[in-house]
Amino acid sequence: MKDSFLWRSAAAYMRSKGRAIAMMCIFAFIFAIILYLYEVSADAIIYASVLCTVVGLIYLLLDFTGFYRKLKSLKSASADVTVSLASLPLAKNAIEQGYEDLIKKLYGELNRLYMENNAARNYIQDYYAMWVHQIKVPISAMKMLLQDQSKSSPLNVQLFNIEQYVEMALSYVRLESDYTDYVIKQYGLDDIVRQAVRKYAPLFIAGKISLDIEDTGFTVNTDEKWLCFVIEQILSNSLKYTKTGKISIFSEAPATLVIRDTGIGIAAEDIPRLTEKGFTGYNGRLGKKSTGIGLYLCNEILSRLHHSMEIRSEVGVGTTVLLHLETEELTVE
Repeated sequence: MKDSFLWRSAAAYMRSKGRAIAMMCIFAFIFAIILYLYEVSADAIIYASVLCTVVGLIYLLLDFTGFYRKLKSLKSASADVTVSLASLPLAKNAIEQGYEDLIKKLYGELNRLYMENNAARNYIQDYYAMWVHQIKVPISAMKMLLQDQSKSSPLNVQLFNIEQYVEMALSYVRLESDYTDYVIKQYGLDDIVRQAVRKYAPLFIAGKISLDIEDTGFTVNTDEKWLCFVIEQILSNSLKYTKTGKISIFSEAPATLVIRDTGIGIAAEDIPRLTEKGFTGYNGRLGKKSTGIGLYLCNEILSRLHHSMEIRSEVGVGTTVLLHLETEELTVE
């Protein structure tokens, strides 16, 4: 790698000095012709030419050394220039000084735009976080007013959906923020799955969807809250698009959680784009209720936990979501 950079530097140096070297050669040739026409001894001409050549080579070597060092400094500075300009090499002439002034001006403008964008983003995040916490107050009040009704009643089901959308909004804000609250530990996968299933029990009852669940017996390194959110989102999608039949939850080796439904299925051309932000696919456009955020959040969360998600589906048959929960890269707290 070092030799490659050296040769690239030499080639760049020759290109930058090519005209000057060519001009010096032309001048030397003119002087040699004139001296020859004035019948100066050939030995003297050769001696002068050799001496000039040696001096010229020494100069080029010293000049190339400085050129190479500056290129090396610029290469090192490129890694830190987004943080600080202190690593830039000192300007040695007016042109380099001009470039340095231009870089400093652009750097200052970049920092200004970054600060403005960061302030605007923080404002939006704070606003939505505040809104989410405020909206929970009337949701809690409505729960109290409806506590005499069955949890699977239409009003309670719609209130549950509202609460889930609020939780999704809060999760989105947290995911897009500069800080995270991941707590990586070893958790029993069955406990996390049961949390999600219990939460969605009213929707299973309201939709008359049967549940076939098997114990996994797995212990995984993960964040309980965020993985539970992912499973909830997948269950929410399954319940949304499954009108009859059942949802099955089981496991596959080495550490894969499988959630399968007998819903309407997903078009093959939509599957590769399901985790894109805002993509709703044919089903979402048909129902006009999909936000295109749920699976995007799931994919982002799983990626940060070093898990992964695989979706298989067939229109009219159902959808299978596989959560691969191997976590070799995670450090357990």
